[in-house]
Amino acid sequence: MQTTPDDESRLARIGWRASVSPDAVEPPQFLARVVAQHRAGYELHDGEQAFNAQPAAKFLRRDVDPVDRPAVGDFVVVAPGKPPTIERVLPRHSELKRGAAGESHRRQVIATNVDTVFVLVGLDGDFNPARIERYLLLIQGSGAAPVVVLTKADKVAEADAAVAELRQRLTDAVDVVAINAKSAGSVAPLLSWLGPGRTAVLVGSSGAGKSTLTNTLLGETRQATGAVREHDSRGRHTTTHRALIPLPSGGCLIDTPGMRELKLTGDEDLDEGQFADIDELAQACRFGDCAHAGEPGCAVRAAIDDGRLDPARWQNYLKLRDELAAAADTLEAQMRRKSESRVLSKALGKRLNEKYGRR
Repeated sequence: MQTTPDDESRLARIGWRASVSPDAVEPPQFLARVVAQHRAGYELHDGEQAFNAQPAAKFLRRDVDPVDRPAVGDFVVVAPGKPPTIERVLPRHSELKRGAAGESHRRQVIATNVDTVFVLVGLDGDFNPARIERYLLLIQGSGAAPVVVLTKADKVAEADAAVAELRQRLTDAVDVVAINAKSAGSVAPLLSWLGPGRTAVLVGSSGAGKSTLTNTLLGETRQATGAVREHDSRGRHTTTHRALIPLPSGGCLIDTPGMRELKLTGDEDLDEGQFADIDELAQACRFGDCAHAGEPGCAVRAAIDDGRLDPARWQNYLKLRDELAAAADTLEAQMRRKSESRVLSKALGKRLNEKYGRR
């Protein structure tokens, strides 16, 4: 059974678009969207009501990559029951990921099927252009468009100067908006990314104003908010889990907990998007193996010396390059170990079969 016009009208309330084409769904199965994930399971919404569900057993196997499990933002095929069961995850048109915290280099899905990523940064002690560039690098290959939202514009006198400083470090393709998250009039420009069928996700540090912005866009206080610490402008985690919220504007917003760690996944391409101009400069160096450390004819050093390349941005590029190389090496090593483990398992299985026969 394909979706009917009534189905699509109902699903549109939770971000469904005709461009997202589902596979056939056989009754009594139906479509829903993952709006929250808890330790005990998932919360889904079918466009009319929210309900709890459990993942099918295949998603719980230890050898399943966490990226392939249901995540907030996914459209899923659900089998009715007590409780209902998530049977399939429909193909994602975007996927925002980061490296999971800790030593194990695994990827963690932040949100799926989003059109826009609002990077919230407070115009107080939270303002950090290097951290914003890190966010943009993570967003770059996600399939979603970034928008940098500078909050607390009402609390600082130099908001315009901060926007101008940031604009010098970002590409023209990245929109920058300064707002007072408590004012409906101030946040109104964001509604252009939150129309019917559109989904955005909020990312940023604790205390940046994600929950405050969500409440203003909702027109009611639904998300808990808290004060920030004076010495570093960081807040406590008032949002404890990712949650997708339908908005009066017709779009959907995914609120997320504050992120203390922004690890690269190892899949990012540093020479595109935000840092494409640095790669272009490097291509103009006299020597192909130029280390940009004082060699004659170095186009990168020349750009730093004449002011075309911000030294702080160059240093952040080097830091991200080294981190990305380390992440890629770790990922390659883990994939190699996994492959070797599969080969050993097959060899052991073959020997056991030869010795004892198949059972």
